[in-house]
Formats: sequence, structure tokens, C-alpha cells
Amino acid sequence: MLDKSPAAPAVNVPNDLAAHWMPFTANRAFKKAPRLLAGATGMHYITVDGRKIIDAAAGMWCCNAGHGRSQISEAIGKQAAALDYAPPFQFGIPQAFELASRIADLAPAGLDHVFFCNSGSEAADTALKIALAYHQLNGQGTRTRLIGRERGYHGVGFGGTSVGGIVNNRKMFGTLLAGVDHLPHTYDREKQAFSKGEPEYGAHFADELERLVNLHGASTIAAVIVEPMAGSTGVLPAPKGYLKRLREITQKHGILLIFDEVITGYGRLGFAFAAERYGVLPDMLTFAKGITNGAAPMGGVLVRDTIHDAFMSGPEHVVELTHGYTYSAHPIACAAALATLDIYRDEKLFERAKMLEPKFADAVMSLKGEPNVLDIRTVGLTAGIDLASRPDLSGKRGFDALNSAFHENDIMLRVAGDTLALTPPLIVTEDQIGEIVGKVAKVIRAVA
Repeated sequence: MLDKSPAAPAVNVPNDLAAHWMPFTANRAFKKAPRLLAGATGMHYITVDGRKIIDAAAGMWCCNAGHGRSQISEAIGKQAAALDYAPPFQFGIPQAFELASRIADLAPAGLDHVFFCNSGSEAADTALKIALAYHQLNGQGTRTRLIGRERGYHGVGFGGTSVGGIVNNRKMFGTLLAGVDHLPHTYDREKQAFSKGEPEYGAHFADELERLVNLHGASTIAAVIVEPMAGSTGVLPAPKGYLKRLREITQKHGILLIFDEVITGYGRLGFAFAAERYGVLPDMLTFAKGITNGAAPMGGVLVRDTIHDAFMSGPEHVVELTHGYTYSAHPIACAAALATLDIYRDEKLFERAKMLEPKFADAVMSLKGEPNVLDIRTVGLTAGIDLASRPDLSGKRGFDALNSAFHENDIMLRVAGDTLALTPPLIVTEDQIGEIVGKVAKVIRAVA
């Protein structure tokens, strides 16, 4: 007999937390004391119990124009009603071409082509694949080695994890890709502590690339990928002259240089891209996060003409690059990105970040002398605050700070081990910078 009784609900209670395996989260601890969000507007999140939490993290480095921007949500709704999805393989939408042109116009001259994907992880893997394919097309198929950097972060794909240099992100997953090596990181606390902006010391760390060339041979190295400012590891600004030196060495040996600007892109360092701030033109540049203000998943790779044009050969009916994603240049993501770029332009948010940088740096540096503060680094509207680890419990003080911030001090911040990272939306006011620093001081004291 057919049972017509109501089906059992998917979860036992509306707020059951068991089914969701959360990413990059201490799941057991979270589910004992959840940090649940229900809304967001301007500089604030709203918790499920109605508290306003000031956002000192731009969500996750992505909500550069703040939250609840009606211009973006209305563009998303309008696009969803008109065209919800279009296949990106062998078909296109006008908005994708418009968006690519606008991104290329923002980028340094020479980065004139955009390949769309859906995240920073996909952008990193896309750039690495383009680099390998480019050398194959140029008759240099021996160039298969990829060079990352210690403490670097390039997402969670196999390529990005392989060239990434954060040990806890790598150690669970075996040998990953073969033929990968790493430059040393650029941080020396003894010589760089409490630096505002780019440290004076450290350009010579780029010279380690020459050692890797001598070890492996230039003819085996395809690309070097670095973040202009290493964000996820705890905010490590590039030393003065470091990126220019890296560019000189890569050009000398025919190695492609990729800038991972997933965090630094779209105003975080006071320019559309950090490549402009540092006056260095990479061969490729990855972006994500700020392109849609976090309102829809999107990423991409800006590519130099010389690389793009190398693929445009052979019979015209043949696919030139066998790579892409079901949701590349998704209509809704394109609509969100176009509306976001309008806000950045109309409100001059990149210029605003540049103007606020010295005031932000001064405010955060006032935390020097608080309990357990070992170092503070600032660049653009970003800061890293290193706290001393608890004995035999690395990361516990940072985790306690995350909880104290949310539950007791109404502030959202990022943590990387025992480093607190501050990266507020670019709409932050001077008064709100003061509020953020005041709350962070309370958090630091609470976990002393």
C-alpha cells in the first residue's frame, strides 16, 4: 500500500547544524558556539539575535563597497529575470564582453584579455594551465616547473595548493603536483617589525629565484606566481624593490610572472590593482573577490597580448584553449560585477583607500604595546597584528580572539593562526577606523 504520510524533514529542527561540513572552519568548536549571520548593511553584519557587528574584514576580503548595495542587488534581480543562464562554451552574452573590456581598461596597459572563472582558486589554476600551454605552443615544452613562495596562498585547487606555501593547507594532501618549488617568504621580523607600507628590507629575497634557476635550469621553469601582498598568511607586504627585481629575473630567463591579486585587486592597496602601485607589469594577473563585491561568485585572469595571441593560430573552427567552467562569465555574476565597478568609479573608492591609508596605519599602530603584540604590518587598508602564541597551543590565542571579537565585542575580523587581520570595506570612515581599533584593543586584552 502506498504510504501517503508526510515525508520526514531533511533536518530535525530548523537550526540543526549537523549536516553542514563548513569550509576552513573548526566545525566542532563552531557548532558549540555558532557565529551566525542573518543580514548586512553598510559597514555592519546583523547576527541572528539582532546584534550589529562592525565588519573589519570586508566579509572575506571581498566586500570592498560595503554591504547591502541596492545597485548591485537590483542589477542581479533584473538580470536573473531577463537571462538566468547562458552556456559559456561556444555562446556568449553581451555583458561578458562589456565586463572584460572594463576590467582590461582598469588594468595596467598590456593586460588586455580576460578569461573568466568563478573564484580565486579557479583563477590561479587557470593561470598556471595557461602558462604551461603557452610554453608548449612556443616549442618550449620542457618548461613545466611552477614556482610559488613560502607562506603564499593561491586557493585550494591542486595547482594552487601545490604552489601555495602555507604548510597546514598542504600537509593533508600528499605530494600534490610534481615539479613545483618555492621561493622563500619575504618576512624578517627582526628587520621589518612595525613597518608601515612596504618594508625597506627584503628586496634581496627575490634573488633566490636565481638559485632555483641554477638548480633546475631556466628551460624547465614555466612560471612564478606570487601575491603582491601575501594576505591569507597574515598580511606580508612586499619589500621595496622586491617585485621589480622578481620581474627582472623572470624576464631574463623567459619565465612568466603571475601576480595573484585576488585580495589586492579592486582597491585594497589604493589602486585598481597592486601591479599599478608597484609599477610592475606581470604576464598574467588573477582576480576574484572584489570584482562583484562578494555578491556573486566570479574570478578571472588578465593576460598579456603576447600570451593570448600565441593561442590564436591554426584552423579557426578549433577551440584554442581547452579550458573553462560551466559558470564562466555567468550572467548574474556579470551583472553584479558591472554594478560593482560602477560603484567603485562613481564613489572613487580606490582613491578613498589611498587617502585613508596613512590614517589607518597610524590608528592600527597605536596597538603597539598592547599585551602579547609582537608585530604590526600595514599596507593599503590592510593590517596584520601578530600575537604571541599560547605555550604549546599555536593558533589558540587567535581563535580565542575571533570568538571574543564576535561574541563580546561586536566586531568581525580575520585570523591566521595567532595573527589578527584587519581589512575593512573601503567605505570605512575615520570614526569607524577608530571604533575598529578600539574594539581590537579590547579583544587583545581579553585574550592576554
